[in-house]
This record gives sequence, C-alpha cells and structure tokens, in this order.
Amino acid sequence: MRRNRQIFWGVIFLLVLVFLLSSTFIVTEPAQVIVPRFGKPVREPITAAGIKVKWPLIDEANFFEKRFLEWDGSPNQVPTRDKRFIWIDAYARWRIADALLFFQRLRDERSAQSRLDDILDGETRNAVANHDLDEVVRSTNRQPAFDSELSGSDVADSLKKIRTGREKITREILSAAAARVKDLGIELLDLRLKRIDYVEEVREKVYDRMISERKRIADRFRSEGQGEASKILGEKERELKQITSNAYRTSQEIIGRADAEATKIYANAYNRNDESREFYRFLKTMETYDSTFTANDWLIISSKSDYYKYLKSPSVR
Repeated sequence: MRRNRQIFWGVIFLLVLVFLLSSTFIVTEPAQVIVPRFGKPVREPITAAGIKVKWPLIDEANFFEKRFLEWDGSPNQVPTRDKRFIWIDAYARWRIADALLFFQRLRDERSAQSRLDDILDGETRNAVANHDLDEVVRSTNRQPAFDSELSGSDVADSLKKIRTGREKITREILSAAAARVKDLGIELLDLRLKRIDYVEEVREKVYDRMISERKRIADRFRSEGQGEASKILGEKERELKQITSNAYRTSQEIIGRADAEATKIYANAYNRNDESREFYRFLKTMETYDSTFTANDWLIISSKSDYYKYLKSPSVR
C-alpha cells in the first residue's frame, strides 16, 4: 500500500514537472515569439526578454529573429534594354517587422527566403531590363582616370552620359520590392548589386574590343615614336652637316693662314740677298728633282734649259 502511494506521488510530481516545463519558455533579447493555440495566434507578439508562460500542450511557442537577416540571391542571366545579356548577383538585408503577420503569411524564415527569391529576383530583372548596360554599370558621369602616359580622351568621349545610374536603379528595386514584402510582415532594409558580369559571348566581344583599342593606341604610339625618331635623325644630320661645314671652314682658314705665313717666309727668305735667293733656287730645284724622277728614269732636256742648270754645274754661285 505504501509503495503504491509512493508511485502515485511520483507520477503526480512528474506530471507537475512536465506541466511547469511545458507551460514556460524563455525569450532572449534577439528573439520575438508568437504563441498560437491549435495553429491560431492567441496573443500579441512577445518581444520583451524574460521567462514567459503558456498553456501546456495546447499552446506552442514560435521564435523569430528581431535582428537583421541576410538574403543572398543566386546569379541570374538578365538582358538589358540594349539587348546585352549580363549576370546579376544581388544581396539584401531584411527584418521581421510584424511577427504576427509574418507568422500568418509565411510561418517560418525558410518560406520567407523563398518568397524573397521570387520578389527580389523579379524586381531586379524588371529594373535591369528597363535600362541600358551603361546605366546598370555606372553610377555617375565622372571622367575616368587614365595613366599620364596614355591618352584617354578617345575613350572618355565614347562614354555615354547616364541619366539614372546604378545607385538609383538599386533604389528603384528596393522601393518596388519593399512595397511587395510589406504585406508579409517584412521590412526590406537595403539591397545592393554585388556583382555584374558579362555572359561568355558578350565577354569575348568586350575583350576583342579592348584588344583592338589597345592595338590602336599602340599603333598611334609607334607612329608618334617613328615621327619623333625621324625628327631626331633629321636634327642630327643637320647638326652633323653644320659641324662638318664649320670644321671645314675653320680648317681652310687655318690652311690659308699657314700658306700665307709660309709664302711670307719664303718671300722674306727670297728677298734677303742674292746668295740667299740663289740657295733658295737650288733647294727648290733639288726638291723638284727628287719628286720628278728616280734613278731608273731617263730625262731628255736641252743643255740650255734652266732645269739642267744644276745638273751641269751643281755648285751654287
């Protein structure tokens, strides 16, 4: 009998313990709770942290985040208004603004992520399809920076002026999507285009265009270099001819002054006296003999010739 009583009180204790454990739950700071009864909410969302109570077995505590949540979309191939196919990869930040409405419409975060995929991907596709590629890629009309050695004026002139820009397009997507998710108890905080890339076919065309542009600039540099080289060579030839001309003129002036000085010396020596003049004639005649013929030459001249004078009588008078 006593044993049965112990078993009875033990069962009662276990039931009370289960009742207490199933009737209380803890709400943390980053959480908010919806308590439905048989699937229908019976009270306002619980957002204050602490120990809360509910009816055991018939009430259920559903926890949701109060913090910012992340949505990271999958890259999608999207055509722009000018028929350029690009890959768009976007991400967003959102939070559960109305937990009760969120629970009624979506039940959990997995369903919310699925709905966000449909809404954000659709709005992103619509916005990109309504704008040209330049509008999606660029945010401002600022002039691009180029290397000081490269002339980027041709590229800068070819850039189209944008009216909307990437930043405004993302705001358009955010505004349109925020209105659609508001009915789901979701507040869309921010959306950004994480990556924009060309599809393979367009990428090859872009690379070919870039290569062609670089080759055109390289050819222009080569042409300018050849022109500069020709200019330098022309200046070199002109300066070389000028230096040669000046050197030739200077050498001729020196030779002229030397010949004049030699002539002056010869004249002074010739006009000094008869004996000096006669010696001068003899010396010049000997130099003429030496440069005129050799020992193997035959010379036929008149015995009365002045040229034969010193051969006939080598003494100097």
